[in-house]
Amino acid sequence: MTVERAYAEVERLTRARARNFAYGIMLLPRPKRRAIAAIYAFARLVDDLADGELPPIEKRVRLEALHGALNTRQDGEALWIALQDARERFPIPAEALHDLVDGGLQDLDQQRYADVDALLGYCRRVAGAVGVACTAVYGADQPERAEALGVALQLINIMRDVAEDWRLGRVYLPQDELHAFGVTEADIAAGRCTSAWQALMAYESARARAYLAEGMTLLPHLDRRSAACVATFAGLYRATLERIERRGFDVFSEPPRLSRLEKVRIAGAGLIR
Repeated sequence: MTVERAYAEVERLTRARARNFAYGIMLLPRPKRRAIAAIYAFARLVDDLADGELPPIEKRVRLEALHGALNTRQDGEALWIALQDARERFPIPAEALHDLVDGGLQDLDQQRYADVDALLGYCRRVAGAVGVACTAVYGADQPERAEALGVALQLINIMRDVAEDWRLGRVYLPQDELHAFGVTEADIAAGRCTSAWQALMAYESARARAYLAEGMTLLPHLDRRSAACVATFAGLYRATLERIERRGFDVFSEPPRLSRLEKVRIAGAGLIR
């Protein structure tokens, strides 16, 4: 398979599977857009393995094999051809890609988080690492800001996907905070949007907003089109968070998804910005 065909495949995957990612990267010049799509495809592979229906032992074997695959040249599959080319063109840190794999492995071993420090450690692996990898493509040496933005987006994902994660046997909201606000896992299972739940989620929302504000300090360090891309990511997730807030934090009755038109408008605003 040629490099061109490989990139076409990871871009197709990104358009088909990314809820928000594709709207940001369409603002990038072609070389950067293709490299970001390769990173997304790798992150998608990790997620699909961790969340899929394979037996746990096979999930672990396949995820652990990705560590080795990152360290050796792979031939044949579009993902590996595109990712290898992207790594040759841009200084994508190998550590960030390995962190993604470790995040997938962590999902096999850990379904509850005792406190926010434990949760943030997980967020840095699965989303902060994506931010760090992508920032190398954008052309800015700002890993801390990129990591903060990735953590913000993951915290919003966690709020949005509470019901979906519960069905996978996972509760990402810190256990000590659930207890402090008087929310039980039975409440989550039943989809009860109580006043206690609303208070807890307002607390989680404030944390996500703080990380989002920190992550947005990345923008002045980027060129115009890369900044437009990142502003679009942030805008899409901010809009999702605002929708969750407007619904009184009821994430059970209907997923707080943005329409295609809303996404296009936010992408346009990012470009104008």
